[in-house]
Amino acid sequence: MAYASLATGVLLAAGYGTRFDPEGIHNKLLSRLPDGTPVAHEAAHRLLLVVPYVIAIVRPGSEMLARVLNDAGCHVIFSPDAERGMGASLAAGIEASDEADGWVVALADMPRIAVTTIEAVARAVDAGASIVAPFYRGQRGHPVGFGIEHRDALLALDGDTGARALFATHAVHRIDVDDPGILSDVDTPDDLRSL
Repeated sequence: MAYASLATGVLLAAGYGTRFDPEGIHNKLLSRLPDGTPVAHEAAHRLLLVVPYVIAIVRPGSEMLARVLNDAGCHVIFSPDAERGMGASLAAGIEASDEADGWVVALADMPRIAVTTIEAVARAVDAGASIVAPFYRGQRGHPVGFGIEHRDALLALDGDTGARALFATHAVHRIDVDDPGILSDVDTPDDLRSL
């Protein structure tokens, strides 16, 4: 590990993935990349290369996914509130990290974010940036970072909008990166094949 961040990682892995599998039979996060690694494991692995402590939020009933994320090195939290959306999942991750001074928040369906991008976001949070986001060709992507001053606002999140309101009302420390992975999530089987 070249850089060990002081921030706590939060990996959001509680979505239903209905665009990937409308019947809900197969969890997209357990789908395998060309090298055989599950999508969520790769996303967790890259985050853990920079952020030594990562809390992964999964929904109840996702035991197989929890095992994959535990094996990757995450501390897994089953959140019954996760069914209400990404905001509720993020709030659960913040609540489970009382000791944190800042957070790097990543999505488990984004396995191609460059480690250097994660490191840049983590370094900015560690240096005191309030809200951090990477941008690729003008588009904001993931992971994002939050300083301790946003703890109460993050704890109050609910529903599926995530932290969009914070980005709309606060200055964002922008990091321009040459990393299309910050925009590449696995929402459909075609997305997975294109990786």
